[in-house]
Parts: sequence; structure tokens; C-alpha cells
Amino acid sequence: MEIQDQSYLTLNNYYINFGPQHPAAHGVLRLVLELNGEIVVRCDPHIGLLHRGTEKLMEYKTTIQALPYFDRFDYVSTMAQEHCYSLLVESMLRIEIPIRSQFIRIIFLELTRILNHLMAVTTHALDLGALTPFLWGFEEREKIMEFYERASGARLHSAYIRPGGVQQDLPKGLIQDIDLFCHAFAKRVDEIEDVLSGSSIWKERLLEVGVLSLNKALDYGITGVMLRSTGLPWDLRIATPYENYENYNFHIPVGRHGDCYDRYLIRIQEMKESLGIIQQALAEIPEGPVKVENYKIISPPKTTMKFYMENLIHHFKLYSEGIHIPTGWLYSAVEAPKGETGVVLHSDGKTRPMRCHLKSPGLLHLQAIEYMASGHSLADLVAIIGTQDLVFGEVDR
Repeated sequence: MEIQDQSYLTLNNYYINFGPQHPAAHGVLRLVLELNGEIVVRCDPHIGLLHRGTEKLMEYKTTIQALPYFDRFDYVSTMAQEHCYSLLVESMLRIEIPIRSQFIRIIFLELTRILNHLMAVTTHALDLGALTPFLWGFEEREKIMEFYERASGARLHSAYIRPGGVQQDLPKGLIQDIDLFCHAFAKRVDEIEDVLSGSSIWKERLLEVGVLSLNKALDYGITGVMLRSTGLPWDLRIATPYENYENYNFHIPVGRHGDCYDRYLIRIQEMKESLGIIQQALAEIPEGPVKVENYKIISPPKTTMKFYMENLIHHFKLYSEGIHIPTGWLYSAVEAPKGETGVVLHSDGKTRPMRCHLKSPGLLHLQAIEYMASGHSLADLVAIIGTQDLVFGEVDR
């Protein structure tokens, strides 16, 4: 007997939650997925679970008090956030920092890039089942965190790069230790690359997965490694140079296919390029001051503050009132490890900003996740999230 009604044999699409409690979500990311079997049909990101209203809180803080908030946005690339904010304040105040502080900034900015890419590559590998690179990478990250601590006193939230220069000069022996690290770390990057790039499983999981075209990347406002994987060599360190990056020799790695494998290769190559920049800076770093000598912007040394009434007054007014920022709007952007990070500041001439807003690359990258994941399997979605390099401190804020 033939069955007329076969509707019960049809399997409709079903919905599941991916995250926010998921080790491969890279933060408090919740994805509402519509699946056809194991194939992603729709991918709807839900954010806001880490929203702290930081940008609003900064309206009630002085310029100096607002700086540590930037350590808590992208907490994997803390000094890159501080640097963007410091450049913005320096531009509004029309001040130039000493040349030695520029070299110190570049050394730590490139160490931060390595710090970020180590986290991105090794946790991505861990998501896909490779444990060894993760253990190797975190051993190297600890060494960089030690450099953070020796320079600023803090491993994570350093508040080291500040308007007017850096918090303090480098301690004795740190330059030599960073140089030794660079020579040793080059071999470790090669080892990580040998384990992953030579793996047929790794290539099978990443090649032609999460493909992003150049036009789509531009439509979504994507920057950084994700944009360069499509073949466009866009890097703010060269396009709009800041500090003294124009005096360094380095290349911009680009991809050809815009897939997960290209993004992995670019991050590996960028770590090698950062090592070259650091070694150039270490070889040429001059002696001299590391802060501007304007005590309305930078706190006077404690040794002079105890003997000169003017310096004591400067210190008191700086920490009780803050820095008076000229009236106006200004936007500053830097090539942070995850992409273009920008800060908009609106000042009415007082010591507290009327408005401060962060442009975070992760928020823009996340909006492309449905385009990148549609038609792929649920397992491929994990690989795509890993190459987007999301940190929800900057996505949610």
C-alpha cells in the first residue's frame, strides 16, 4: 500500500545556541544557528553580555583616569589600545614626544602584536584539536608578559604608554633580554609553523573555509589581517605613518584567497616581521628623556616635587583636575594587531571629555560571520571564529 502523505519524512531546519559558555566562542559570544543537518544556514550573533558602559564612564573621568580603561577593551593587546588614546590626546594638545619614547613605544607595540598573534594562532589550533602549539605559544607569551611587568610593574593592565611619552624608562638589562628573546623566538615560530603548516589535517580544516572577498571585506568595514587576507596590502603603519614607522624596513604580508588558511599564514608572517622591527629599534634606540617636560601634562619627578613648590602644585592640579584638552572633535587610528583601532574624542575645553568612543575591529568583523559561515559545517564555524580573532572586551565594551 502506497503512503500518500510523506510530510513526516521531511526534516525541517532546527536551531541551536552556540555559546556563550563554549570554549571555542573566544569570549561571551552567543550564536543562534539555523542548521540543515550539520550545515549552517543562518548564523545570528548575539552580543552585549560583557557590556560595561565604559565609554560612558569615561565622560566622568579625567584624561589620565580614562587611560586604564583602554587596557580593558582588547585585553590581549593592551598597549595598542593605550597607544591609540595617547596619540589622540597628543594630537589635540599638539605636542611631540621625545625620540627615545617613540622607540620604546614601537618595541612594545610589536611585542604586543606578537603577544596577540600567539594567542590567536595557538588557541585557534587548540579549537581544532592541536594542543602542542598552544603549550609552546603560552610559554613564549609568559616571557613577553614578563617584559611588560619589568617595564610597567603589571603583567596585563600596564598603563605604560601615556600621553606625553611612557610611564618610565626601561629598567637596566631589559633591552638586552628583549634582543635575546627575539633571536630565540624566531626558531619557536618556525617550530609552530612546521607543526601546523605541514599538517594535512590542518590544511583540510582551513583551506577554502570562511572565504571573504575583497569587495565584501570593504563593504563590512573589515581591516587588519582579515582584510589583508583578501590581497589588499592595507596597513596604517605605512598608509598613515605614526611614531617613526616610516624609518623601518618591513613587509606587509597579504593573502590571495581570503580563507582561514591565508589568515593563519599572515599572522605567522607578521610575527616574523615584528621581530625584525623590534631588532631594528633595539639597534638604533637613542639615549634621552622618555616624557615631555611639560608638567601640565606629565607629573613632575618625585625627587624635584619634594623640593620645589611649583612642582608640587603641578602634581596636585594634574591628579585632582587633569589635563585641559582644547575644544573640538578628533579621531585617531592605529594598526592594532586585530585591525584598525580608533578613538573619537569630543572635548569642550574641560578636563573630562564630552564624548569618547572606541572603534573596535572585532565588532565589524563579527558582522561578517554569517556571510563567511553559510554553507559550511558546524565544525567549520569553529575554525572561522578562530581566524576572526575576537575579544569581547572590545566588541561589547
